[in-house]
Amino acid sequence: MGAEYNSETRQAEFCVWAPLRSRLLLETGEDRLLYTMQRDDDGYHRCEVKGCEPGQSYALVTEDGRRLPDPASRFQPDGVHGPSALVDTRAFLMRTTDYIAPRLHEYVIYELHVGTFSPEGTFAAAIQQLPRLAELGITAVEILPVAAFAGERNWGYDGVQPYAVQACYGGPEGLASFVDAAHGLGMAVVLDVVYNHLGPEGNYLREFGPYFTDAYRTPWGEAINFDGPDSDEVRAYFIRNALFWLEKYDIDALRLDAVHAIYDTGARPFLSELQAAVDEAFGSDLPMGSGATASRRPRYLIAESDMNDSRLVRRRDDGGYGLAGHWADDFHHAVHVLLTGERRGYYADFGGLEQLERAMFQAYNLSGGYSAHRRRRHGNSPEGVPTERFVVCIQNHDQVGNRMFGERLSQLVTPEQYRFALSLLLTSPYVPLLFMGEEYGETRPFYFFVDHGDEALLEATREGRKREFAEFYDGVEPPDPVAESTFNDSVLDISAAERQPGKAILELYRELLRIRRESGGARTVERIAVALPVIAYRRGGFVVCANCGENAVALGLRQVGVERSHVRVCSWMAAEELAEQLSAGVSVDAGPSVQLPGWGVVVLELGEGG
Repeated sequence: MGAEYNSETRQAEFCVWAPLRSRLLLETGEDRLLYTMQRDDDGYHRCEVKGCEPGQSYALVTEDGRRLPDPASRFQPDGVHGPSALVDTRAFLMRTTDYIAPRLHEYVIYELHVGTFSPEGTFAAAIQQLPRLAELGITAVEILPVAAFAGERNWGYDGVQPYAVQACYGGPEGLASFVDAAHGLGMAVVLDVVYNHLGPEGNYLREFGPYFTDAYRTPWGEAINFDGPDSDEVRAYFIRNALFWLEKYDIDALRLDAVHAIYDTGARPFLSELQAAVDEAFGSDLPMGSGATASRRPRYLIAESDMNDSRLVRRRDDGGYGLAGHWADDFHHAVHVLLTGERRGYYADFGGLEQLERAMFQAYNLSGGYSAHRRRRHGNSPEGVPTERFVVCIQNHDQVGNRMFGERLSQLVTPEQYRFALSLLLTSPYVPLLFMGEEYGETRPFYFFVDHGDEALLEATREGRKREFAEFYDGVEPPDPVAESTFNDSVLDISAAERQPGKAILELYRELLRIRRESGGARTVERIAVALPVIAYRRGGFVVCANCGENAVALGLRQVGVERSHVRVCSWMAAEELAEQLSAGVSVDAGPSVQLPGWGVVVLELGEGG
């Protein structure tokens, strides 16, 4: 679908699924030359045009003379309302030929928003930061959605052109260069895609076909038609979109946004069909290194869902959908509520050490038990699912940005609690995700922001944001999501990593990620029975002991089955002392016991006989 350009023949093939249109004309170039598209019985309109060049503009002309962008446009250089442009995606392939991708259990994901990751807000500027992430130990970079949206300031979830790369970020060439640079440093790239809705401005898909349904409703607008009349071609449109990013841009994995809002009651769920298509194109279990090429290495689908449904990641022959990963929330919620005491909304199901232990060692806090928030049972058992199938965090764009004032965890808890949280995250049995700036304790907020061209839509967004928080913040207004200053205030201050306490936090992240690599990445940990508020677990050649309370605890090493060991990391050292010790590679022999201060975490490296 869309326009496929061949640089050798200078010819482009155009294909549009538009069953609602009896006739479409293709208009190309500044001269606005018109070509009649041939319609088949399935509603596809096609034509070939010779003598084309990359960047050449084109539009689709309807029976009533309206000029519309291609619903599968590769690029919208003049915005979502303007004409589409030809892109030679073949030029992007295999630019880094010696790339060996990390396996899923090796992933340490760094989530970033291109627009606020740097003052420039572009792929080119983000590329300059990739070496420091690779040096830190990041193995996969996840970027929030880049599908074209209205204006220049948006999280990306208001995208309306699923195949087009946002122009202000750097367009298709910018994304291709970003992927190439990440691969050159040995890092995978995860792209966030949205298949549950489209944004409110510049959404022209309904002009061409029955892409939407009124049988369901999402919190963000019309639901996609995945199971109604004529849904076969709608499903094909989004399956091709997933393959497009993986093939044309060499993306390693896709994060599927809010799959619980992908409504499909058919016998073969869309998510299962999507995974089958990816497996057919790339293989599902090829070894990396020798024998695996860049085009045939496995690609991963990671689903975000709050349903605690392990079927997402169970094999298809075990009754599951066969996806590679589940972006799960319970670990975040358990840590957040334990540290902050917040109990509103879905936080009502959390708050104690019992919930933290379940999230830490069983992935889900609720796996069929009663949810006070939902007032019903929730979830199912993840037993038997490998730990590498779960992606967890202590903060992400949603958990920060959906707060009224966009506070990061570093602003909500004490320094000791922050180090406690990050220590649990990086020694957990799951795939860890860091939100940009987290690695040095960024304190600048990450706000919700938009930049629509429709004034009525802007005002509706303002009022909706006010209503969302009115119950909790009586008389206090949230930051204006439309104001450019709200966006600018969300840009990272990378310089904070070069001074204390950011420098010390960065060193703690670096050392814990080193330990994580040495102990096998995402892997099952062996829980050690100790009295609360301490939780302890063996991770390869290491034992982690965490005091989950504010009072100091003396822990005998024999209580955790340790005879001989030395301290590799302890979270409670003063910032300067911690930075000095870790940078010098100094370790301290552990005596018969360890005094764990409030919220203290110690990682013991086992010696012989340990």
